[in-house]
Amino acid sequence: MNPEHKALVREFRRQVADELTDRLRADEVGERPRMSPADQRQFGRQLINRRLERYAKEQLEEGREPLSFDDENALAQAIHDALFGLGALQRLLDDESIENIDANGCADVWVTRADGSKARAPAIADSDEELVDTLRMTAARVGLTERRFDNGSPALNLQLPDGSRLFAVIAVTAKPSVAIRRHRFPKVFLDDLVGLGSIDVALREFLAAAVRARKNFIICGGVDAGKTTLLRAMLNEVGPEERIVTIEDNLELGLDRYADLHPDVVALEAREENVEGEGAIDLATLVRWGLRMNPDRVIVGEVRGHEVIPMLNAMSQGNDGSMCTIHANSSLSAFSKLAMYAVQAPERLNLEATNLMVANAINFVVHIGTAVGGGEGGLRRYVSSVREIVGAEGPLVMSNEIFMPGYDKRAVPAAPLRDSTQADLAAAGFDSSVLLRPDGWWV
Repeated sequence: MNPEHKALVREFRRQVADELTDRLRADEVGERPRMSPADQRQFGRQLINRRLERYAKEQLEEGREPLSFDDENALAQAIHDALFGLGALQRLLDDESIENIDANGCADVWVTRADGSKARAPAIADSDEELVDTLRMTAARVGLTERRFDNGSPALNLQLPDGSRLFAVIAVTAKPSVAIRRHRFPKVFLDDLVGLGSIDVALREFLAAAVRARKNFIICGGVDAGKTTLLRAMLNEVGPEERIVTIEDNLELGLDRYADLHPDVVALEAREENVEGEGAIDLATLVRWGLRMNPDRVIVGEVRGHEVIPMLNAMSQGNDGSMCTIHANSSLSAFSKLAMYAVQAPERLNLEATNLMVANAINFVVHIGTAVGGGEGGLRRYVSSVREIVGAEGPLVMSNEIFMPGYDKRAVPAAPLRDSTQADLAAAGFDSSVLLRPDGWWV
């Protein structure tokens, strides 16, 4: 495409995006149903065709030769791709070997692949301004509600149509900064994680039985450790007859995409404030709302604030089998993270009260570790520790590390389960003989 046509694509994309955004905002103000992604695409096609028709008329009125049929179709497709894809970013998103994309401005782009390798990538826009425009248009059309991205709201956090998670900032950096995390396994099972070396046979049998026995879990680990992937795999052990309510800052789990596995799912997403500074809905509010929706299980995608209190209440008041993730460096440090969030919550619980809630609500904490290595020198993700919570004593949550890091840091059987827990898991089909290998089933 020649420079003149590229300029037309940029100009028309911006014009069509403005029209589409105006329509979406008008629908929101008028409290009309938000257009589905498919409807947005269809409406966008109509706007593009109208804009090209006006351009052809303007060319004729000025005595210029209009675009050829092929050129007009190429322009229409390019505008559509720029509007409903992510421009040059899309080619990176289409590469299944790429796991993370990080951009410091439009031209300083880095990708991390599934094998752990990192390399530079081509520019993702012709200018930083074009990159910001692309992000603004994306924010206007994806998610349950429109997300602002301007100097007044310089952070953008959303899920892309393919399930990837995008975070971007402007105004607080010299250049727009973008970070995209890909989910390589949107539909994953515990057997898949055995094949990947993340869990072994004993862990697969234990986790599956614990889910069936409706035990409450916290999954913890560092950034990009695979917490969400493990959570998805565990939730796929839940029967199709159960009603699941998921609560997330940004829709990421995607259980509602697979009606064959989970036909009864309500996916709730937090909402940012509008341009008037009103209308924000946080995770704590969504947890309370979710409990009124007759859930069998409540799933909080990531706990990182005062939603911890209603979540723990949900786990201890009949919503057995609930789960969440949290950032923590070890299975033991997850308790201090929970306490830190609880003390900052409006309830202002002290450490002793928090620990008592944790002991009453949570059955197991699973930690995922990462390491560089493996057969191809890539990044390994693996369960390193599982703790069974047995009670609380003052400033301490009492727990037994039933799986602990072995010689290669992957979890191996360490301590026996409590008799009552063993009975519950046995009733759910767990054969405790799989725990008799002291070095696990990793090889």
